Amino acid sequence: MKKVLILLIATFMLAVPLRGLADMAEGDMIVTLGENLTTEQKNKLLSEMGAPEDVQIVTVSNQEEHQYLGKYVAKSLIGTKAISSSAITIAPKGSGITVKTKNINWVTDEMYVNALITAGVKDADIYITAPIAVSGTAALTGIIKAYEISADKTIPEEVKQAANQEMVETAKLGDSIGDKNAAALIAKVKEEIAKKKPKNDEELQKIIDQAAKDLNVKLSDKEMQRLIDFFNKLKDLNIDWKQVSDQLNKAKDRISKFLQSEEGQGFFEKIKQFFIWLIDAIKSLFS
Repeated sequence: MKKVLILLIATFMLAVPLRGLADMAEGDMIVTLGENLTTEQKNKLLSEMGAPEDVQIVTVSNQEEHQYLGKYVAKSLIGTKAISSSAITIAPKGSGITVKTKNINWVTDEMYVNALITAGVKDADIYITAPIAVSGTAALTGIIKAYEISADKTIPEEVKQAANQEMVETAKLGDSIGDKNAAALIAKVKEEIAKKKPKNDEELQKIIDQAAKDLNVKLSDKEMQRLIDFFNKLKDLNIDWKQVSDQLNKAKDRISKFLQSEEGQGFFEKIKQFFIWLIDAIKSLFS
């Protein structure tokens, strides 16, 4: 069984006045820090993020982690300390979401992107890190909260819960069918829900079955039922499915542009075999 030292973040302790949308512009950064970090750890993480001296910082507690993850992850796995951190940088309008991680060993970049899109996050470059290797399951909530501050908007509580559940369910599914396949399956199903708007379990199951077939993976009856239950929950929420579809397309576009860029080609030459594998995974994710 994997050691799961739950990352960070659940909601913010607003000890100082926070800037809203009027003061946040493209390129501005907001940082979340776990309250149990030492001063030395905080300084190292801020340096690692490239955070400016006057960066806006919010602190998160372990109690708040339990508030958002307690329904989906065993309390013993959430742990007793909030140590992980994230940096959210405002991206150009219409550019979509990017995620990079360090010391995260269970939740993948694609899983974060999927869940953040469900939550309604858009146009942000996100970096998630911790001073030691952790699973990453708790990072999402803090990122969502930071986005609320930076975008000066409130994301409904039930949508935040759904995004956290999506991330955990995808990570669990990844243990069975592989991380890339799990993230790809969730993305494909969401795209089809946005297009077809299934009206009942039978129509929804057909969408999930087809996505699994396209990816050449087999789901157990239990996994299928969990997915049906989860996507039914999503369908009943006030989610902007057009925005979900648009953000998924932007994520695909950003990956394609990188692969075609000079930087992407140079990286390809340096680690060719690994990148060939990664390209194949990305093709499966968005085909």
